[in-house]
Amino acid sequence: MPVGSFYWKPQRVDSLGPTLHSACSSYASSSGNSDRGTELLVESIMILSNIISGRNRGKSQLLLFNLHPYEPPSMFSTLLCILCLILTVRPSLSQDDSPLGVPQQISLEKDSEAQRLSVTWKCNLVSVFDIEIYRTELMEIVFNETVELSGEKNAGDCHWNWTSAVPLECTSLSVRIRSRDLLRVSDWSPLQTTEGDDLPDNTGAKVYPLDKVVLVGSSTTFCCILGEGQVLEDIRYMRSIMREVRLSRRTYAVTQTLQPPSNTSGTNVFCRATDASMKTTVEGAVIFVGYPPADEELMCETQDLVSAICQWKEGRYTHLKGKLRRTRYTLNGRTCEVVKNVRRCTWEQWEGNWTLLAKNPLGKKEIKDSAPLSHRVHPVAPKNLSILVKNSRNATLQWSWQYLGYKAFPLICQVNVASNGVSVTRNYSGAGLSLVVLEDLWPYETYRVRVRCGAENNFWMWGDWSLESSFQTKMDRPGTPDMWIWMESDNSGQILWKPLSKRESNGDLIGYEVTQGSVSGDGAQRLDVPVSQLSVPLGLQNASEPVVMLLAHNSEWTSHTSQLMVPKYWADVDVTGSEISSRDGGFDMSWPASANASRGYVVEWFNTSCGQYCSVDWRKVPGTNTSARIESSGLQAGIRYTISVYTLSDEAPELLERRHGYLEEMVPAEPVPFLEASQYESSVLLTWQEIPLHSQRGFVRGYNVYLANVAKNTLLAKISDPSVRNCTIRKLGLGTYKFTVRAYTSAGEDGGSTVSIMLEPYTDLLVFEILISLAAMSVFFILVTALCYRKRQWVKKAFYPEIPEPKLPGQWRTSQATVDVKPSPHSMVHIVENPQWDSSKEGLVPVSEEDEDGDESGSEPTDTDSDEPGLLRYYNQVVGDSGQVLRLPIDSSSSSVGSADTDVTYTGIQTSPGPLDTPPQMEAMAAGGYRPQGQVVQQQQQVDRSDADAGAPSSASFGGYKPQCTWRPDSPDGNAIDGSVGSPTSVNSSQFLIPDVSSEDSRNPASSTTWIPSFLSSKP
Repeated sequence: MPVGSFYWKPQRVDSLGPTLHSACSSYASSSGNSDRGTELLVESIMILSNIISGRNRGKSQLLLFNLHPYEPPSMFSTLLCILCLILTVRPSLSQDDSPLGVPQQISLEKDSEAQRLSVTWKCNLVSVFDIEIYRTELMEIVFNETVELSGEKNAGDCHWNWTSAVPLECTSLSVRIRSRDLLRVSDWSPLQTTEGDDLPDNTGAKVYPLDKVVLVGSSTTFCCILGEGQVLEDIRYMRSIMREVRLSRRTYAVTQTLQPPSNTSGTNVFCRATDASMKTTVEGAVIFVGYPPADEELMCETQDLVSAICQWKEGRYTHLKGKLRRTRYTLNGRTCEVVKNVRRCTWEQWEGNWTLLAKNPLGKKEIKDSAPLSHRVHPVAPKNLSILVKNSRNATLQWSWQYLGYKAFPLICQVNVASNGVSVTRNYSGAGLSLVVLEDLWPYETYRVRVRCGAENNFWMWGDWSLESSFQTKMDRPGTPDMWIWMESDNSGQILWKPLSKRESNGDLIGYEVTQGSVSGDGAQRLDVPVSQLSVPLGLQNASEPVVMLLAHNSEWTSHTSQLMVPKYWADVDVTGSEISSRDGGFDMSWPASANASRGYVVEWFNTSCGQYCSVDWRKVPGTNTSARIESSGLQAGIRYTISVYTLSDEAPELLERRHGYLEEMVPAEPVPFLEASQYESSVLLTWQEIPLHSQRGFVRGYNVYLANVAKNTLLAKISDPSVRNCTIRKLGLGTYKFTVRAYTSAGEDGGSTVSIMLEPYTDLLVFEILISLAAMSVFFILVTALCYRKRQWVKKAFYPEIPEPKLPGQWRTSQATVDVKPSPHSMVHIVENPQWDSSKEGLVPVSEEDEDGDESGSEPTDTDSDEPGLLRYYNQVVGDSGQVLRLPIDSSSSSVGSADTDVTYTGIQTSPGPLDTPPQMEAMAAGGYRPQGQVVQQQQQVDRSDADAGAPSSASFGGYKPQCTWRPDSPDGNAIDGSVGSPTSVNSSQFLIPDVSSEDSRNPASSTTWIPSFLSSKP
């Protein structure tokens, strides 16, 4: 059944009794009804619960009720009556008790390091007390609880300890106590005070706690006591400013939580304050944050088979150093000092069971170990190592022991033998082992040896290594040199051999001996070669079966003979070499088995493009193998290697397989050389040559031909056959083209070569057409020339007729003369006073130079004998009614307007020898047929009539030349300034002095219609 527990601490006893008494009376009156009784009991319990919940402070006395509601009414009624009786009698008794006594003789004692306050007082028979603690200066309550002391009474004295979170030095604390029982409390005792360091008498500033050691992750409260008259600036934990709380007038506190581990010097806490003079002072304290000890793995062992050495590991670092904070150790109750972090203790006798206690201010750790002595033997290092006997391939090693107990103790020892960076460890065993024989050594080799031992039975661990000892073995016969013959041609080659290593030479080599001869032994040539030389030229060109022998010498021995017959030279052109791919920095070469390989195979490789002095390497393979892995530090990327396999037998080596390969293919190092472009009609032929082998750096798989544009390259052709080194680009238009050719390998294309070409019209056809045209024209001109030569008379008559010279009467000068045509003073025409002048009187009259000049009078005869041509001057004069020439004053300014001087050359016109003013001469000139000047109309008509009467002299009389026949005989209107245009005397004359077409046609009426029949006729 459930049990209900109630903690009850009544405050008013007089009110509790009547309440419970009333509840019990009600239950007694209804005891006949069990259900009603149960309800009243529950109601009474509820009343007790309400009273207890309202007045409970701290711990209370325990009242236990065992409720059994399902028991018979008689039992339940009995229990209830007993309860009511007890509760009814109790109040009456309490009213008569005396009050509890006040605690007396209270004393306070503080432990500053532990921050613990101890309170002692006289407690009599009471064990429950109310305790209150205050900060004295501000009377702030710090602690207020009811405590029950059990088992802590000593001769009537009560003791109680309280641990403060704040250092007890920070401020003064006051304590008061009162007694308590189930129903009563006493009065408070007087305050008892423990003083802090913030009293007025202590004027200095301080920070607490000092040099405290705390656990990592804990919280610590620090307080700063200011000096009198100072003001707090801040409190810092390391470099962090903390938020402070005021405890008293001069004391402030801060709390740091989750503190990290401090360094070996601790963590600093600073308090800064300023006084009235603004002077800043800094006070501080140091706190050490660390861990408790965590040492582990205690292990005790023996080295001398008597004493014990115990050692252990520190475990987690505590972060606590210093004499007061470091970890202290005791082993089996005896102090064990740790010197220079060496955690080790020694005892003269083996005890078998061991207990180590590690302790520091934060805690302690205990570890144990146990074992028999024979199971914990750790041998010391052997000493005095020496070589007793040494040969070329073995040596005897000896050492000694420090303790006598080792002479009969079963040991297992390791001997470490090292040479040239290679170390080998060998195991030896035996009781008191101190001598071993080292076998399988290399001749003339320097070795370093060292020894360590352990217990053969119940092995615990290896002992320490001894000091090293060195020795050198003796010399022995050198190994057989590895020789090969590389043929450069049919009649030349190189004898090559690999240098013997130090271990293969078995001593210091002094040289090689090379013998060249034949199988029969005839003509042998012996040659001594220094150690630094590894090849000699082959010198047996004429031997039938040449053979080479090689020996190596050291200072004491000679090697076995290496013999090889000279192989046949196989050029690449004679052998089809396939490609071989590389893998993981080498070549995997395989070949078919051969019955001639009685002595195995030789795999040879060298740089294909090396030329003359090639670096040849080779490797000999047993006859049972038909594959080999070729790896060498000399193999380089981008270089073609020729790999050949030869069979070895008693006869000359024979070539079995040859391949070419690259360790790593790369793009060609240089573009295709000698790229040229040629035009053929509308096509371009590109040709180039092969890239040199040393620049290919990979197998050339073909060529790509591009049309190079400004933006990008356009692929025109892809040639996958590397042997094809030309390409034709067809159907190109006229213009300039740029082509790029790039060789490509499996790694990519090279940089490419570029060539430009300008396509022009096809010159060969053009020249051919020009030649045909020239030939046709030549034939045509020849025919025309021949025909024209036969018809030359007709051609001359048709195209170059003879023009008869004019036949003029009188003596006319045949030389040319310059006609000086004076400008017509037409400007004077407009200022004539008589506008009614008769145009019929107008005429052209010759004016003498004297009249023209005006200042000279008289006449001079014309110089007809002068070499200079005659000068004729013509003026368009205005003739008056009297027939005289009107001489008007000519103003230079007016006469120059619109006038121009024109020198007209008339061929065949002669001047009259007589004076210019003689009318008969002028008439004679008019009668002669040449009348360039028009006279007055009457004279012209008279002349015309006279000419008509005289029979109109024919054109023949004038030689057919009539330049004026088409001129207008009328004089122009006087109002028209351009009336004289068309006259030969006018400066504006545009008439041509050519024969009259009508007269010419009248003389040759059939010339235009009969020239073709005449030309085609056979007559010349």
